[in-house]
Amino acid sequence: QVQLVESGGGLVKAGGSLRLSCAASGSIFSIYDMGWYRQAPGKQRELVAVSISGGSTNHADSVKGRFTISRDNAKNIVYLQMNSLKPEDTAVYYCNAHVTVVGSIDGYLEAWGQGTLVTVSS
Repeated sequence: QVQLVESGGGLVKAGGSLRLSCAASGSIFSIYDMGWYRQAPGKQRELVAVSISGGSTNHADSVKGRFTISRDNAKNIVYLQMNSLKPEDTAVYYCNAHVTVVGSIDGYLEAWGQGTLVTVSS
């Protein structure tokens, strides 16, 4: 019903920048929030940043001042601009969204993307 497709991952040197994109598609009636999580090898998945309908955003302390989340509501796309990347930012980055589906009375549906790998070399 809902698909999230990420793009923009890759290999970058420490201090470099990348921009991730995530496009939501399907039978979407509305989107409550869209965000980014990451999971490094051997670690739990953690929230990186989230953009909530109405315009508010939250960023994890570890990325504040370096990463910026933004959203194009007309296109259902969320971006993550990542600057001053560090080796410890290396992880698979997952897009996440809470949406309501056309014709459904089940409340918010949580959707995940397939993940995109970000590797930061020292």
